[in-house]
Amino acid sequence: MSSPATCPAADPDLDAAVARQRARIAELEQALWRGGLNAAALAPYQAAWRDLESLLARRGDPRHGFVLVIPVADNPRQTRACLDSLMDLCRAFGYGGQVEGHYRKLRVLLADDSAAPAAQAEHQALAGRFTTAGLTVDYFGQAEQVALLDRLSPAELAPIVGLHDRARFSHKGQAMMRNIAYLHLARLAPDPAGTLFYTVDADQLFRVTLPTPDGGREVCAVNYLFHLDEIFRQRDVAVLTGKVVGDPPVSPAVMAGNFLDDVIGFLAEQAAGSADTPYRQPAPEAGAGGDAAYHDMADLFGFRNPAGACRFRCDLPGAPDNAACFEAFARRLNSFFHGEHPTRVTWFSPGDVLASVQPARTVYTGNYVFRADALDWFIPFAPLRLRMSGPTLGRMLQAALGPAFVSANLPMLHRRTVADTGASEFRPGVRDDASRVDLCDEFERQFHGDVMLFAMERLTRRGFPQRDLAPLEIQGELAATQADMGAKYRARHEALRARLAEFQALFADPARWWHGRAELAEARVRFQAFADNLARNFAADSPCLARIEAEDRRRDWLRRQAWAIAGHGLDQDAWRRALAKLRA
Repeated sequence: MSSPATCPAADPDLDAAVARQRARIAELEQALWRGGLNAAALAPYQAAWRDLESLLARRGDPRHGFVLVIPVADNPRQTRACLDSLMDLCRAFGYGGQVEGHYRKLRVLLADDSAAPAAQAEHQALAGRFTTAGLTVDYFGQAEQVALLDRLSPAELAPIVGLHDRARFSHKGQAMMRNIAYLHLARLAPDPAGTLFYTVDADQLFRVTLPTPDGGREVCAVNYLFHLDEIFRQRDVAVLTGKVVGDPPVSPAVMAGNFLDDVIGFLAEQAAGSADTPYRQPAPEAGAGGDAAYHDMADLFGFRNPAGACRFRCDLPGAPDNAACFEAFARRLNSFFHGEHPTRVTWFSPGDVLASVQPARTVYTGNYVFRADALDWFIPFAPLRLRMSGPTLGRMLQAALGPAFVSANLPMLHRRTVADTGASEFRPGVRDDASRVDLCDEFERQFHGDVMLFAMERLTRRGFPQRDLAPLEIQGELAATQADMGAKYRARHEALRARLAEFQALFADPARWWHGRAELAEARVRFQAFADNLARNFAADSPCLARIEAEDRRRDWLRRQAWAIAGHGLDQDAWRRALAKLRA
């Protein structure tokens, strides 16, 4: 990856040509999004960006280079899809151009946390294959990770990267894996002022998805690298986060209530018709219902859930009838437990990227960018393996960086599952065995992750992380938040159980047309399995709920969380010493 070039003397004619090309791109962008998506304008739009790159190369190119970090873990198919989309992005927009067949302003670090030797081998092979194709990909395997940590002080860094058996240095989790990769980044920026670090998840694509009459289309239509460079050059930004479109970024543990509402709505609408009635598709723009519509407790984040159920878009061709869409929906139900939300897809909303920049409070760890000097900010409390680590980091960045921490309309397409299985390739916290789903681990990490997040909101109002807080202050805020979250979770689960009883009554009614039809036997089994899995994980006597209600477990979590927060200042000191040693 090249360092930024020094600009030659100004060339008014070339500057004017660049300005004209930018205006041309703006015109094509308006045409591209006219009426939702004008697919005919996509190729000319991408070509116009490549023409701009040719002009910029002629006058020297001082723009940022990028080091892209992708943590991977036993998911080579999703990793390949992510890298394919990145290659498509480079070919479509050509950011920085090529030198000797390689994109010169982009380097990828594939940080492998896989346990299976076959997955490790596949990831290493992918790195070689894409490097040969022109996208420089470095494989950061477990031998390299161990060697890196052996240069440092393992005990000092344990609260940041954990302590692990060196013989089985895998499945550390995304937060610890990212922190280890960030240590490696300290050695990868020959020109720190000209390098941006960009971290994404392997189950995401450099594409966006938009609603269309036939159900939605994925397109490579956002010039991510160009826009990010422009924001960091024109604004005083240290850390920038994007979001995701497509599948939600949250756990099924906090989406089950509204999805059950949508399933009941689907069955009620089906019951009002007949098997051979044409299925009534939702409007093209339907399916999201607004920000965080997939979250059962969207109000905690300042959003509102949509009134009423969101409708399922049946992806069968032509004009399918109710019976066909009943079967199609049944096939999607189990994917919910792997992170899909079949009725509340998030669509992309086009807009001026630079104008979209605004102060942020949440980091989407699968889509954020930072300057080299912001390496000081690792993923906090990583060994606790809590969900919501990104939003927790975001509250800390908001308090410490203020307006230098921003968000922008640069979402990536999130695809939780693999198409032919309907399941995630690797999903820690979800056990799916013969259609029996166990969310207990994910449930506990979600609940205590929420406690950590909303306790952090209280703690930052007291001056954290700039000011060290007394242990009693920390414990008091954690205990109060835990009690509040416990009450909210109990209320949501009681409401869910009531709705589940409604579902069972509606679904089991023998008068409904979906009973007695032999061709729908498998679909009926899938609906019942969905209900059984909800009951297994959310019933009053569920082992998942028992975990978060058990007083001894709650006390242990409070102790560990309080200890982690109280030690954060010392952890930052240890982290900075490690960075200094690696940079030297």
